[in-house]
Amino acid sequence: MVETVSSGRFQYQRPDFKRWVPAFLSSHKTFFTVLWIAAFASVFLWQRSSIGGGFALAFWRTSYRPVPRLRPVAFNLTDFGGVGDGVTVNTAAFERAVSAISKLGKRGGGQLNVPPGKWLTAPFNLTSHMTLFLAEDAVILGIENEKYWPLMPPLPSYGYGREHPGPRYGSLIHGQNLRDVVITGHNGTIDGQGQTWWKKYRQKLLNHTRGPLVQIMWSSDIVITNITLRDSPFWTLHPYDCKNVTIRNVTILAPIFEAPNTDGIDPDSCEDMVIEDCYISVGDDAIAIKSGWDQYGIAYGRPTKNILIRNLVVRSMVSAGVSIGSEMSGGVSNVTVENLLVWSSRRAVRIKTAPGRGGYVRNIVYRNLTFDNVRVGIVIKTDYNEHPDDGYDRTAFPILKDISFTGVYGQGVRVPVRIHGSEEIPIRNVTFRDMSVGLTYKKKHIFQCAFVEGRVIGTIFPAPCENLDRYDEQGRLIKHSVSQNLTDIDYDF
Repeated sequence: MVETVSSGRFQYQRPDFKRWVPAFLSSHKTFFTVLWIAAFASVFLWQRSSIGGGFALAFWRTSYRPVPRLRPVAFNLTDFGGVGDGVTVNTAAFERAVSAISKLGKRGGGQLNVPPGKWLTAPFNLTSHMTLFLAEDAVILGIENEKYWPLMPPLPSYGYGREHPGPRYGSLIHGQNLRDVVITGHNGTIDGQGQTWWKKYRQKLLNHTRGPLVQIMWSSDIVITNITLRDSPFWTLHPYDCKNVTIRNVTILAPIFEAPNTDGIDPDSCEDMVIEDCYISVGDDAIAIKSGWDQYGIAYGRPTKNILIRNLVVRSMVSAGVSIGSEMSGGVSNVTVENLLVWSSRRAVRIKTAPGRGGYVRNIVYRNLTFDNVRVGIVIKTDYNEHPDDGYDRTAFPILKDISFTGVYGQGVRVPVRIHGSEEIPIRNVTFRDMSVGLTYKKKHIFQCAFVEGRVIGTIFPAPCENLDRYDEQGRLIKHSVSQNLTDIDYDF
């Protein structure tokens, strides 16, 4: 019930440019240049409004938006002694508020309103049947000193802190074994103040893995909508082993360089999840779908499945717009990515794995992808050799199959496709249909393949590699592949 109210009631609050830009571009290619100007203008205005500046934000401030009550009982953080001056530490105030709401489960839970101001805090936990509502100009600030961040055991599907063995730092906003949790607002902000963390990481001054900004574990019925997340110490939003998760109208920001591992959204061993209508510009993958790391992920055995990602504008100069892996040892299946615009990025969409991962990536559908100024458009990589320790099984080869790309467009792309399978990890049943990508290079072999089997249906540009069978639009075979094992991978451009 809460999800319906929040999505329907607040969706008008900022223009939904994300939904129509990619679809409109793909169906009106003759107006490509004009529409890209409109797209970048929309992204600029949207990002300016998200970070608190510019005339777009001034426009929305012309009318007062009262805080809605989404629960039977609502509190303000100031009721518990909170002070939003950016200096006072409000950890105790948040803890008292969450404790009060934890007693209201049988009455439908409670809502905690965070008023305008800067609310400095150490990490705190959420509770079931809770709505955390951030008003416009409300900013929850993570305390920068790591001694205030609690240590937690490694994730069971990783067996390792990810950056260091042993414990890891917890997240700024955390939850475990919860049900019915909503984080929403009038585009208020959760700011991890990650600059100090990034500097210490680069200087090797941290003894434990950095913590995410928001992490919800072993929980269900989670809604996160109409907020801004920025400058996370590590991964930004990390749902772990959760079911029935909705993430909508969320802006996620971090510097595109020198903000290491600041992934935007990382669904990890999750199922039944929707990510839609978001803008993400970060220092690593905008979205990275995961399910555990090597032998630990295989033993944990929780796949990620039934994920819908749609209507996104994303940017990643370091990694990729949407990735699957590399930690995918529990398996990833039934993922749909549609209406995606990736701009000024190193890679657009990527699947990455390696020997030792085990697991599978299968039944993956990409539809209506638009790339602008992207170095490599589509990447499937099977030698991403990063392991938690030496205990992984060298013969645990992942299975990659049943992957389709329909409606791929763009301009300023250096290499449109690079699919790098191997003898141990061949890639099976890959389909391309309706593809037209403007290139910055005119060399041969810019559609690169190795150890891949699949098909091309109809006419696509640029010309596909010889590993793929050719079919016409009616599905009639035109030409068999020359060799599925043929290798023309060229990493020099």
